[in-house]
Amino acid sequence: MPPPCASIGLIDPKSPTNVGAVMRAAGCYRVASVRYTGMRYARAARFHTDTQGVSQRIPLISVNDVLDDLPAGTSVVCVELVEGATALPAFSHPEHALYVFGPEDGSLSQVLIDRADHVVYVPTVGCMNLAATVNVVLYDRLAKSSAGIGDDALIRESRDTNNRVRVARPALLD
Repeated sequence: MPPPCASIGLIDPKSPTNVGAVMRAAGCYRVASVRYTGMRYARAARFHTDTQGVSQRIPLISVNDVLDDLPAGTSVVCVELVEGATALPAFSHPEHALYVFGPEDGSLSQVLIDRADHVVYVPTVGCMNLAATVNVVLYDRLAKSSAGIGDDALIRESRDTNNRVRVARPALLD
């Protein structure tokens, strides 16, 4: 059985800034791929916020339908503020998932919601932007998994090169 795997599906994203931030989140949370539909992003394809060059390591794939050619066993998880959805804190993430997010200025279609295995929402007052929502969902996935536990080695590997700050360890009492 392959290791747990997450991918992201974006429906007609319009903002290169948000797509760049989604790519950065994909790198931070070890997402396998990002697929997107629509033509708006192609017109503004620079990764303004992909400061870590994640798009060089994680495929960003233009598709006609985000659900086409999914690996066997992949669960489709739509993330949308929709009645009847499961609140993210109560959601158990599938091992193999495609998380589908709607456009910044719209919603996922009823057809896509009906095809999903799960529909979840982030219980906020109002809606977050695309990139923020992707980060919250992927963090929730990580926090609920056994891979969510880090250590100083992960911090050293992940932090900015200018960050050498440490937590002062109190001296042991006699």
